[in-house]
Amino acid sequence: MTGSSLPPGPPAPPGHSPSAQPASVVHLGVPGGREVTHRDVAANGARFHIAELGDGPLVLLLHGFPQFWWAWRHQLVALADAGFRAVAMDLRGVGGSDRTPRGYDPAGLALDITGVVRSLGEPDAALVGHDLGGYLAWTAAAMRPKLVRRLAVASMPHPRRWRSAMLADLRQTRAGSHIWGFQRPWIPERQLTADDGALVGRLIRDWAGPRGVDEEAVEVYRRAMCIPSTAHCSIEPYRWMVRSLARPDGIQFNRRMKRPLRVPTLHLHGSLDPVVRARSAAGSAEYVEAPYRWRLFDGLGHFPHEEDPAAFSSELINWLKDPEPDR
Repeated sequence: MTGSSLPPGPPAPPGHSPSAQPASVVHLGVPGGREVTHRDVAANGARFHIAELGDGPLVLLLHGFPQFWWAWRHQLVALADAGFRAVAMDLRGVGGSDRTPRGYDPAGLALDITGVVRSLGEPDAALVGHDLGGYLAWTAAAMRPKLVRRLAVASMPHPRRWRSAMLADLRQTRAGSHIWGFQRPWIPERQLTADDGALVGRLIRDWAGPRGVDEEAVEVYRRAMCIPSTAHCSIEPYRWMVRSLARPDGIQFNRRMKRPLRVPTLHLHGSLDPVVRARSAAGSAEYVEAPYRWRLFDGLGHFPHEEDPAAFSSELINWLKDPEPDR
């Protein structure tokens, strides 16, 4: 089943290509020629595009920047073959999902995720998030713990750990320099979409380890970033994360995230990640009062699920099937 394309969102900021349309760019297949189901689901006042494969317990996959659901194409197949209902969603403002003028704070985005779980008719889900998707997975598990069966996060610390590392660790501050650059108005949007998304390609190549990310995939991500309004919506969460540091809403969110997580957690990280230092991510265990497993992938960078999909999928599936995940 293929869902219809979404209507256009708000007017695109300067620098956006008018030629790229969501359905043609986003409704892609997965490895092995498996027939993935594309459709839209309503949640939290918006519509979200999902790609679905398999039957069984729900595993909801959350992409990071600068990607969309297709980043999980290998895991969709592996999870479906392992007996899971694997669903990869496009976050608000990205891929085939609605581009709304507001709603890009982490609490709101987390409610998008838990709303999708409910819209899929499931009592709960195992959340698997990478990068920004990982930040939101941490948040959703803290805000709606009854809807999160298990939590797996790649390439992203717990939000409180991210905040402290970005403010107090000069090396992490430098590693996340792109986030500081996103605070400028309109310039980042123009940069991301210039030359058919060339900067997206450079970022992915620079952030990956020696194995790299497949060049064909890089081209797909470049095209997806040029869908009107995508660049603006993609960086709005990062603008909130920085601009709210000293605001009441940001302080309240940081306090809210102090609540310990009581859901089994798998934390995955590439040893060569140049964007999020392994040292920054490793301190997240203090916020988990449940079985917690840390897995460092030697020789991989910021995209372990794409750089070595077989190793990543194996680690994830073995943990999901383990009835007593270790600490």
